[in-house]
Order: sequence, then structure tokens, then C-alpha cells
Amino acid sequence: MREPYEILVKPLVSEKSMLLMGDNKYSFEVTRDANKIEIKNAVEKMFDVTVLNVTTRTIPGKIKKQGKYEGKRPDKKKAVVTLKAGDQIKVFEGL
Repeated sequence: MREPYEILVKPLVSEKSMLLMGDNKYSFEVTRDANKIEIKNAVEKMFDVTVLNVTTRTIPGKIKKQGKYEGKRPDKKKAVVTLKAGDQIKVFEGL
């Protein structure tokens, strides 16, 4: 069993994620091999909240060119976590 800080990479703060906070949904970047059950347990353990739903999507890395050289950024995984009504994550509330 992995620790929560090994699964959750960072919270995602964008205009869209701030709008989702009104619906009690919070966005996180997670490790690529994490599944929904691990994400749910990590969020519940780290922030002491009740998670109702987890949706995930893999975002493919962009291809970047520097002159004649070409490289690829790594793929990322994003998770949107829906919390029980009344629960909130304090990290996001000051933004």
C-alpha cells in the first residue's frame, strides 16, 4: 500500500478547476499508475473528507522541437474528485 503523498502529485489550479469547486469537485495531478480506488483513499486520508466519485483522464505529452531535434514531454494523469456536500479541502479555499 502506497502512501497518499506518493499518489497525489499536486493540486491543479486553473480557471476550469476553480469553477468546478462550486460543484464540490477538486482536480489533482496523480501518478500514471494510480487507480481510482487508490486516489479515493489518498484524498480521504490526506484531507479528512468523504469522496463520492473519482474520474480520471490521461493527458498525452506534447511533441516539442528544438531546431532539428525532437522530443516528447511525459504523459500526465488528471483526477477530478467529487466530495460529499459540506466537505471542502482547505488548500483550495484561499485561492
